[in-house]
Amino acid sequence: MSKESLHKHLANERTFLSWVRTAIAIVGIGFLITNLHVKSSVSWLSDATVLTIGILAVVTGVLTIVMSVISYFKKINQINEQTFRSSKMMVLCLAVMMILIISIFGFYFLTL
Repeated sequence: MSKESLHKHLANERTFLSWVRTAIAIVGIGFLITNLHVKSSVSWLSDATVLTIGILAVVTGVLTIVMSVISYFKKINQINEQTFRSSKMMVLCLAVMMILIISIFGFYFLTL
C-alpha cells in the first residue's frame, strides 16, 4: 500500500469516527431536551412536540451511523480502485433531518 493510499484510508476512518460522534451528539441532544422538558411540563402540545423531537433525534442518530458505515465501506473500495466520489446523499439526508428537528425545536420554544 502506498503512502498516499494509507493517508486516504486514515482520512476515511477519521471521517467515519466524526460521523459517529455527530450521531452520538444528535441523540444526546434529543435526550437532553426530553429530560429537561419532563421537569417543566406545560401542556399536551409541548409534551407531544418534545416527544417528537426526542424520537426524531434518535432516528436521525441511528440513520447517521448506518449511513456512515455504508459510506465508509464504499469509500474503502473507491480508494482502492481510485474512483472516489463524494457522498452527497448522506449529507443531504442528514441536513434535511436536522432542519426538521431544529424546526420542531423552534416550534416548541414558540409554544412555551
